[in-house]
Amino acid sequence: MAAETLVEVWRGAFLESFHQGHAVIIGPDGEIEASWGNPDEIILPRSACKMIQALPLVRSGLDLSTEQMALACASHQGAAIHTDRVGQWLADMGLHDDDLRCGSQEPADIPARDDLIRAGESPCQIHNNCSGKHAGFLMLNKHIGGSPEYVEPDHPLQRQVRAAFEDSCAEESPGFGIDGCSAPNFATSLAGLARAAQGFAVADADSAEGRLRDAMMAHPELVAGEGRACTHLMRAMNGRGAIKTGAEGVFLGILPGTGHGVALKISDGTTRASNAVMAALLVRLGALEDADPTAQAFARAPLPNRRGIEAARLNAVPSLFGAAGSA
Repeated sequence: MAAETLVEVWRGAFLESFHQGHAVIIGPDGEIEASWGNPDEIILPRSACKMIQALPLVRSGLDLSTEQMALACASHQGAAIHTDRVGQWLADMGLHDDDLRCGSQEPADIPARDDLIRAGESPCQIHNNCSGKHAGFLMLNKHIGGSPEYVEPDHPLQRQVRAAFEDSCAEESPGFGIDGCSAPNFATSLAGLARAAQGFAVADADSAEGRLRDAMMAHPELVAGEGRACTHLMRAMNGRGAIKTGAEGVFLGILPGTGHGVALKISDGTTRASNAVMAALLVRLGALEDADPTAQAFARAPLPNRRGIEAARLNAVPSLFGAAGSA
């Protein structure tokens, strides 16, 4: 089944460009409720699966705050609210930046970046958008007495992650790729990823899935940061859902109120398109009102020119908002 056009860019009366992809909604009964494109498309979920990667940590019985759990699921901006907390987490474990294996990254947060420039300092690994996930890896690794190279695919920690991933997706992973943060990223079908999201949606609040889901909803600013779709859409939902973006156009949605799980992949890897599709599907499933300004800002995004005049518009296709997709 081929990818479908999910997002269009109109400049006046002209269709200027479009983004194709795949999307799946798993209903509260655990079955596919609607889909676009190919629900069996094999994808690398990238950072959209961080809450699944955090399951072994939460199941370990270690004492974790809701902020730490949110950071374990985060692709953060490297702002002070992120790096201060990750730094304290490492310090509490008697560990340091050098113990991380995610690599250094310039902060996406402009004030944090400018502070580094003014101080004549270089970014550290703690600024990496995945440093919260890696702090969680380190905490679990210390607990199990693992070797320092915790990102190696055959490391006991990553074997736990793979087992949790395959259990959540209810299918065996066909393999993995190495993510931008050096950890293995296990492949699955898009339907498998949506199935995992639905499992988080219906989980009890005291389960590992429920605790991670609720931590994300409680701290949307830690999961991503100012200006990011994850943070703004979760704030707009006001406790009705947890969502998580991933690189190369992947997005995952967890809707505990309705018991739905959502997963999508934009074929060309474009973030603006994945943001638009997720916003439209949140409207479809009742987590956001169609008229909500945040939903409009992503699902029907104005594209201003250099003078601030709306010259074009990015629109999620109408079928995403409510008409039945291909089931």
